[in-house]
Amino acid sequence: MMVSFALHGIGVSSGIAIGRAKLISHATLEVAHYHISPAQVDEEIARFTFAVRDVQKELEGLHGALTAGDLPGEFGAFLDVHWMILNDPVLADAPRKLIAEQRCNAEWALMQQMNVLVEQFDQIEDPYLRERKTDVVQVVERVLKRLLGSHGTMHPAAAEANTILVAHDLSPADVIQFKSHHFGAFLTDLGSVTSHTAIVARSLNVPAVVATHNARALIRDGEMVIVDGGNHVVIVNPDRSVLAEYRLKQSGIALERQKLMRLRGKRAATLDGRPIELFANIELPGDVDYALDVGAEGIGLFRSEFLFLNREGLPSEDEQFEAYRRVAEGMKGRPVTIRTFDLGADKTKEGLGGLSRVAPNPALGLRAVRFCLAEPRLFQTQLRAILRASHYGRIRILIPMLASIGEIAATQAAIDVARETLRERGQPYDDAIEVGGMIEIPAAVLAIGAFASRLDFLSIGTNDLIQYTLAVDRADDSVSHLYDPTHPAVIRLLAMAIGGAKRAGKPIAVCGEMAGDVTMTHLLLGLGLEHFSMHPAHLLQVKQRVLASSYQALAQAVTRIRRQDDPVKIVAMLERLNA
Repeated sequence: MMVSFALHGIGVSSGIAIGRAKLISHATLEVAHYHISPAQVDEEIARFTFAVRDVQKELEGLHGALTAGDLPGEFGAFLDVHWMILNDPVLADAPRKLIAEQRCNAEWALMQQMNVLVEQFDQIEDPYLRERKTDVVQVVERVLKRLLGSHGTMHPAAAEANTILVAHDLSPADVIQFKSHHFGAFLTDLGSVTSHTAIVARSLNVPAVVATHNARALIRDGEMVIVDGGNHVVIVNPDRSVLAEYRLKQSGIALERQKLMRLRGKRAATLDGRPIELFANIELPGDVDYALDVGAEGIGLFRSEFLFLNREGLPSEDEQFEAYRRVAEGMKGRPVTIRTFDLGADKTKEGLGGLSRVAPNPALGLRAVRFCLAEPRLFQTQLRAILRASHYGRIRILIPMLASIGEIAATQAAIDVARETLRERGQPYDDAIEVGGMIEIPAAVLAIGAFASRLDFLSIGTNDLIQYTLAVDRADDSVSHLYDPTHPAVIRLLAMAIGGAKRAGKPIAVCGEMAGDVTMTHLLLGLGLEHFSMHPAHLLQVKQRVLASSYQALAQAVTRIRRQDDPVKIVAMLERLNA
């Protein structure tokens, strides 16, 4: 008799999927350690070399699949990361030295070097880059499979519609292999909201739950599985009543999506006629199609650092230019806001000057605009690429983490240098390109008038603003419960920023997670916000809420909330506001 049970994890892509589990096998990372004779050393090194070459050929073949099918070109960036790791001397050369010096087997030598790399990643404060250690593990798994004599992956032909992929971890390379088939959902033991699995799941718009810890060990091949990404839960072997309930919910979600899709072409405006702009946040140029599909009026935030982090080496000016131009042309005249790269001392990426050290507190260190100004060569390369792309669409430049007027002046001077270089080259660009700043630091809110007078537009990054205001690291489980977007201090800072920008006659948007949280829509409208930018998946829900709202009535209600100091009462007032 099959036992029904539930698993909880992190839902990184919402929706409900019902299907049969398909387990993706993986090489065990607990390998044997044995000694070899001096006469066997050359043979063992050759065995390791052949295994690495096999994986290189496989990655080359997957790159070929990018042009042979309908795979998003951004998957190539994921493959580039794996190629870079595979060819890193720590994994490619050091194991050979270990085999020769310690006369050990290739599997054990490879594992020792993997542990060295993983330990380095564990020291990185930034959650996105810390998560990249999973790429190291995935590459090592592929090599181990060759050394152990088995590729250990599912053949695409074995897949059927509504299959639920269950894996200890699922690499983008695996997804590329299976992309031509229909899958209901992804389900993994490892991962986080910043993992590649999460990014892939969101880009493919399929439900996904990660960080389930032991799903791969508990679920059997072929078992019926329900994946509820919105509620972070997985139900295995559901009984008839639960299955019927979720099928009804699934039908309801599909019907609701159909209704929401009818709003795509409808202009967002409140009941009392206040127009509201709804833009999309993107991480990949390929996300443009999704943004257009849901009716986004533009791109409010293109996180350009993604182009830097997920590849071997640093992108050239021409490579960046092509990526930015693709987004500009894809948006067909709609505005595209490109945030300059947010990299820094905590991001130990090869080629970032001499700033690869791990900072004591990276969140307060050399990152974002501070790093850009400290590395003018890298900054100029990106600025020239953005300016060149501005000739092909309505591009705006957004500068992250500004804290002082001096940083604004230095950034504008850097942009002028990039302009002059392009003029000397005879390359066209939009000389009237707008430059804006992100409001992410309380100091920037307190200086909002001076910032607004020197910039063309502003954008509030609520994720960092809340973190810096409350001194709470959202990635730290021990204090994450203190991260509170409805804290009275946060609400007052938002009111100050929005009000200050309006008094200066400059547009201001919210591009953090609050913008896409429908439970925060009424609060933000009541604070006077008229420009939202969010993940495309949330845009139509927010639009629906906007269309049913009264701008003036919300302003009056939120004024009362702003005067309140009691967090419990604020939550109760917001609940009534959303009722």
